[in-house]
Amino acid sequence: MNLGIIASHRGTNFQAIIDACRAKKLNARVTVAISNNSKSLALLRARKNNIPAFHISGKTHPNSSDRDEAMLGILSNHDVDFVVLVGYLKPVGKKTLSAFQQKVINIHPALLPSYGGQGMYGNRIHEEVLKNKDTETGITIHYVNDEYDTGEIIAQLRIPIDRSDSVSSLAKRILINEHEFLIATLNCLINKEHICRNKA
Repeated sequence: MNLGIIASHRGTNFQAIIDACRAKKLNARVTVAISNNSKSLALLRARKNNIPAFHISGKTHPNSSDRDEAMLGILSNHDVDFVVLVGYLKPVGKKTLSAFQQKVINIHPALLPSYGGQGMYGNRIHEEVLKNKDTETGITIHYVNDEYDTGEIIAQLRIPIDRSDSVSSLAKRILINEHEFLIATLNCLINKEHICRNKA
């Protein structure tokens, strides 16, 4: 299966996918990477691994419809079967979503529908979780639609919160779990196994 990766910043989950493909732990290959940030580590990771890398943003395409068409064109031209959002902070355009129905997924560091929506990402989520004295948090992998974090949930992983947890320690533990959980879920989707659809 050919994967297209879309990211905004570090792309550590992107690196996990690259490593899993190389180790043959994931029956897929990344054919293209796109970022809205021209200086993102995600694009650097792509170039280091000889993966075509593209910058698409308001700077390259001021009109949102043009951005959507550009993204769709790149994904199509690189024979992408499945699109994976890894820390992508912008909405995906309607034309792209229509062309890749139920083939665009996102990984979110919380148990949706809690702590979702525009502006809820990274440490912002972990700060809220700790402020609310939650006893657990987790990871959600879901299909992407035209509203932030509201698409059909594919799989969730619950992660207990320790009393001693800080934002930093919680973020680190979730990120480590994200890597393994994302690869496992992608394998389920590629192999069309239904167990990955189980919710937490």
